[in-house]
Formats: sequence, C-alpha cells, structure tokens
Amino acid sequence: MRRICLTLPTNRACTGTISDIGAEAAYAAEQFGVEVRLLILDSSDQSTFTEHAKAVGELPVLPNVIVHHLDEAAQRDFLRAVIDRSGAADPESLLELMLPDAVSYGACTNRAFLIAGALGCASIHRRDSDSGYQLLDGIPVFPIHQELLSLGRSGAEAADGVTENALDPVHGAKPVSMVGSSFIGELSVDVGEIRELDPAIYHEVVSLWAPPEWSREEIDGLVEESFVGGGTDPFIHDVSVLDVPDIWRIDMCNIGFDRELYERVPLPPATATIGSDYFLLHVVRHAPLPAVVHNRHIVNYYTPERRTGAGFLAYQLRFVKFLLSMLYFHPVYFALEAAGPALLDEEHHVRAAAIAGFARQTAGADRAENVRRLDVVDRCYRRLGGKYAEFADHLAPLRDRLLDEAQADIESFALLIDAWGPLVAASRAVGLELSPGADSDSDGALGR
Repeated sequence: MRRICLTLPTNRACTGTISDIGAEAAYAAEQFGVEVRLLILDSSDQSTFTEHAKAVGELPVLPNVIVHHLDEAAQRDFLRAVIDRSGAADPESLLELMLPDAVSYGACTNRAFLIAGALGCASIHRRDSDSGYQLLDGIPVFPIHQELLSLGRSGAEAADGVTENALDPVHGAKPVSMVGSSFIGELSVDVGEIRELDPAIYHEVVSLWAPPEWSREEIDGLVEESFVGGGTDPFIHDVSVLDVPDIWRIDMCNIGFDRELYERVPLPPATATIGSDYFLLHVVRHAPLPAVVHNRHIVNYYTPERRTGAGFLAYQLRFVKFLLSMLYFHPVYFALEAAGPALLDEEHHVRAAAIAGFARQTAGADRAENVRRLDVVDRCYRRLGGKYAEFADHLAPLRDRLLDEAQADIESFALLIDAWGPLVAASRAVGLELSPGADSDSDGALGR
C-alpha cells in the first residue's frame, strides 16, 4: 500500500484546523486506498499542545490513518538520532539549522521531509494552521484529491488525470514532482493594510523584492501579482493543468511534493524570513520537471497577533528579512534558469551539488542593494506613521545585524544541502529502529 505524509506545522492554537486536516486524511485513505501518516509538528506552548492533543484524540480512528503529533522535544530527539547516524562533522550546528529557536518556515518543512522519510512515505502534502478548506454544496474541497492523482507518476501517465495537458512530450518520461494550488481570501503576506493606507507606498515597498535588473513594466507586474493567490472566485469544478508549472499560482499552504524531489534538496533554513520555504518551486520550474497546478484553493485568513504589538513588530521584521533575502536568492534563481536541463541527471534526479554551488557563489554579493532596501523601508514606514513609524524605530538599530544574517542564511543553506543526502539516508535507518507509527502513550512521541 502506498504511504503518504500529510503534514501540518504549527506554532499557534489550531484545534479546528486539526479536525479539518483529519478529515482530509480520512478522505485520502478512503478515496485513494493509501495509508496516511498525519504528521503534526507542534511548536506551540504546553497548554496549546495539550489542547491540540485533545483534538487529535477526538479524530476518528481509521485503519489507514495514523497520527503523529510531535512536540519540539520529540522532534529534537528524532533529529539528534538522525544527525548522529549521518556522521555530520558539526552536529550541533546542523541541529540548530533543523530546529532553530526562532520561527523558520523552511526548517519546519525540512523536519517534515526527514520524518516522512523515516516513515517510508512516497510523498508529502503540506497545509498551514492559518487556513481552511473551501466548501462545495457543504462538502470540503480537499487539495489532496488532485495531489494523489498525479504525484510520482510520469508526465505521460499523469495526462489522464488532469483537465488540460500542456506538457511538452519531451518531458513525458519525467516524474510529476509537485502538485499545487493557491488560496483565496487575505493576501498571503500581511501587507494589505499598507495598500489600503497608501497604494503608492505599497507599490514601492513590495517592488523591493524584484530583481534590480528588471524593467519598470516587469516590476509593476510583480507588484500586481504579489501575494494575491488564486483571487476571490470560489471553487465550482476542477481545473488542473499538467505542464512545467506557473509557480505564481502555487502557495506552500497547498502543495504536495514527490519524495524524489525533497529527498535531494532541502528548503532554506532561514529564520524569521517570510517566503524562505518556496525554493523548491523554482527548482521544479527551471529543471524543468512536470507539475500540476489546480484550482482547489485553500482559504487563507490572518491571525490577530500579526497586526498589533509585539506580533506586528515580529511579522514586519520577517517581511523585511524576506526582502533582504532576495539579494541572494535572485542570482540563484537566475543560475537555476541558466542551468535548465543540466540540473537533472540521467534518471531525472536533481543535482543537489550544483544548487549548493549556486548558493555559495551568491554569498559574496555586494550589500549595497540591501542597504537601499532598508533605506526605502525606513522612509516609507515613517511616512505611513503610527505603528509603522514605530516599526521603523525598532528596525533602525538592527540594520547591520540583518545584513549579516541575510548573508549567513544563504551560506547555511549551502551547508545544509551538502548534509542533506546523509540526513535523508539516516532518517530512513533511524525510522526503522524507532518504528514510527507504533502505538505510544507518551506525550509528543512518534505515533498515536
């Protein structure tokens, strides 16, 4: 029986989401005959974890749905075992990249990748705790339906499961490595209030993530498309396109990857940086590998802590770090595009060493562009006034540190790519020893 991993990383209260994703797991098992490992990576505080554990306990017990609810202590124990077995030269530094103290969108997904390997899963399917499912005639519209139709099949084989096949036959023998969709609802990045306050400032700030080489028309197009997802139209019927993907229409809250992709290249482990978990979309786009983009959009919503007090400051800092990361990621994306088919070996596997090399080459980039980005944010936020001006005051003494961190993040990514193959192999071996999925009564342990 095919085994898959449906994963929910969270650091906030989300009992409703746990119930919803449990229903998606049940749907996958019942409709597709797969064994679903529902993996909840829980970094919330103890009281919230306890509430989540109660929600897990209330999920229906089904023969082919096994829930793994892991707190950070259980995740750390697993990672230590994996890192030790991998023979890493600097295990403590590697553990910090995999489980940092700060929020890391890439690191939490990398942990899911390794645990999926330990569980023997053929694919991983990620959802987020600040989103839900659309309804059609009162029935949830589960993205996993489209994901399981195509993931892991060759492009030629997957053609019969989509509504439109736009794939060049030259890619027909390659595996479908990614199936994704987007969201409806709020912007994916919480900057909508800036657009409401001053559209011109919104344009100037959002344009900071564009490559400096781009034309005015290209930058205007990027601002127009940024963070809007799948628009506002509700789901009516399935639309799915098999092709080298348009990654503008895919969000990480609504995505599935084949193991042949994520077991070769991890995500950047940058901390407190929005967008750091989207890297594999660019790999798929430029390799190029077949993917399916569909319209079973997730419903995105904001949590209140992002908009006031310390939560606002923390979120805006993550946005600024996203802008600064582009100094290093755009050259890597351009290098991926230039390499094209050379990114794959004869068996259509991604050449991870080449990507690590691209990351290292960009680490020495001139920081002048990032200094300019910080200057623009400072000026624009002060013009907005209020809490935005307060954030500018908060940001000012952090400038040098943030410039250093942006460079260190790309260097750490290269190091993690180097270590990734041994980590994946070790996770499989450790997984067999720990027997993930066996019954356990201990809080935060592998398996329910």
